[in-house]
Amino acid sequence: MKKYISTALSLVLVLPLALMAQQFSAKESKISFFSEAPLENIEAVSTNASRSILDVGKGQIAVSMPIKSFVFPNSLMQEHFNESYLESDKFPTSTFAGTIVEPIRLKTGERLMYTVRGKLTLHGVTREMETKAILQLNADGTYTGTSKLRVKLADYNIKIPSIVVKNIAEEIDVNILIVYQPTK
Repeated sequence: MKKYISTALSLVLVLPLALMAQQFSAKESKISFFSEAPLENIEAVSTNASRSILDVGKGQIAVSMPIKSFVFPNSLMQEHFNESYLESDKFPTSTFAGTIVEPIRLKTGERLMYTVRGKLTLHGVTREMETKAILQLNADGTYTGTSKLRVKLADYNIKIPSIVVKNIAEEIDVNILIVYQPTK
């Protein structure tokens, strides 16, 4: 009887810790985008501004990023991006919430590609999307996730004035890198 009580007590104490160990939060992040257009290439980077949660057990992921965190090569580009195109005072964040389709079963040092389905909200518009992501379990117990997206501006009601239509691509390439640490 003591053995059963001891086992039950161990499960009660250890199980919540094991479940918590499956939840990870962003430790580092780098999200960048690139627009290749006939007259001008535009790129910007947001470093360590994103907030993200990865639940390895449930295969769920959520990311929130402040739009104003993107840094451009020059301040005029940044001003136009925030005021005229993304209207970041009106729509301050972009979010993604989704599910990793396949079960996450990684060994230390292993990198695998997963399918991620979810909803991307940008410029006040939410759309279903599917993409591929690479997830790696690092020796220190962190996870590194990378993904590439192609975002069509018209899908999110981002209007490009005809005067600068040759300066901005209709579709933007987005690169994502997030390092996750166990949630404390």
